Amino acid sequence: MNRILFLILALMGSQLAFSQLSLTMLPSGGNKKASVSEQIGLTRVSIHYDRPAVKGRDGKIWGELVHAGYTDQQFGTSKAAPWRAGANENTTIEFSTEVRIEGQVLPAGKYGFFIAWDPSVCTLIFSKNAGSWGSYFYNENEDALRITVKPLSSSTSVEWLKYEFTDQTENSAVISLQWEKIIIPFKVEVDYIHTQIASFRQELRTEKGFFWLAWNQAANWCLQRNVNLEEALLWADSATSINFGGDRVFNAWVTKSKILEKLGRKEEARTVMQKALPIAGMTDLHQYGRQLLTLKQPREAFSVFKMNFEKYPGQFTTLMGMARGYSGLGDYKNALKYASMALPLSPDELNKKAVEGIITKLKEGKDIN
Repeated sequence: MNRILFLILALMGSQLAFSQLSLTMLPSGGNKKASVSEQIGLTRVSIHYDRPAVKGRDGKIWGELVHAGYTDQQFGTSKAAPWRAGANENTTIEFSTEVRIEGQVLPAGKYGFFIAWDPSVCTLIFSKNAGSWGSYFYNENEDALRITVKPLSSSTSVEWLKYEFTDQTENSAVISLQWEKIIIPFKVEVDYIHTQIASFRQELRTEKGFFWLAWNQAANWCLQRNVNLEEALLWADSATSINFGGDRVFNAWVTKSKILEKLGRKEEARTVMQKALPIAGMTDLHQYGRQLLTLKQPREAFSVFKMNFEKYPGQFTTLMGMARGYSGLGDYKNALKYASMALPLSPDELNKKAVEGIITKLKEGKDIN
């Protein structure tokens, strides 16, 4: 027994020594190792694969080199193996969060990726086994998900197999395998809203949550999306708290006020803004006045522009605010007066031309907002 054990250990040692002596070379067959990664929403998607080339085998790739359906490759344990969706080692695809593939849920994780080729409908397989070599040991019991998609024909031939992310939106993308004149696409969708809010909750527990800006950023994102408003209000409370340094920051109070409005708590929203207006700077007040005009609140906007003008008289910004405020009320005569006063104070040629255009509109009796 000791002699057998000695021989086994000697054999293992010689194999280890041989592997250590092997030189780094290209993958067999002249294929290329490749990886491609993209972010869909906050979800990281990474594909690792080997790239075979057509090498003059046009018309002999699909259905020949890439076998149709499932086959016994005369090696390994699989008697019905799909294509490895690349060359050499099996292709892997990894998702950092849960995703939907062609509408079907797939949990976060790393998967072996295989394709059962068919000219009409391809079966794409995401296997829980991402570590085997090729598809020689493929086992359908390890499938995490199977979907079917239609392959597409292309007029342009792709020499080296590749994966590309196309048709990208904030929460989706189409991943396409492209080789020779065939494209095999599948759509990946993520729940960006859910993952973004979850990310906020985690990051606000780190050092980023020690400063008002992070709390305001999270609250304002929810405000703009009209989601998670109750929690966003709590974040806005933190943003405007003296503990995080935002109690004297006008924009933080604006965010809180707007969230209260969205929640139907209009009186509280007005109270918040009355408290915040005295700490606003000239640009803050001007931008807030313009926001009120956008919200079709011309009287409230005029009050803000007037406050700004009284606080910072004779400035280009506040003069233009008065022009916009009067125009919003339909008083084009006074609007023209303030626009004319602002013209010689224009900070640059671009602003000067813009004011000249505003003056022309007001003379024609048109609203400039």
